[in-house]
Amino acid sequence: MQQHPFNISLKIKTKLKQKHNVSLEEVAECFYNRSHGTLIDNRESHKTQPPTQWFIAKSDKGRILKVIFVLENGKVFIKSCFDADKASQRIYKRVAK
Repeated sequence: MQQHPFNISLKIKTKLKQKHNVSLEEVAECFYNRSHGTLIDNRESHKTQPPTQWFIAKSDKGRILKVIFVLENGKVFIKSCFDADKASQRIYKRVAK
């Protein structure tokens, strides 16, 4: 089995597969395929310490996904990943440069 560059709990791993039909390979592909930076989720109900970050990228098969994670002590902790809606894509395209 391939080693991924991030940490992910069993609960999140199960949610990605069952709720969003996203594989760990797709999450890794999005990190590698990302062409812009990340954005901070500063909505009050989503604020975390360290801050929650997100980006939008394509999987190798062209699926456009929103990847949500926390970076702590040099480690990436995946919080979620799912098909990116049009509003998120517009925000990311406009703000992440």
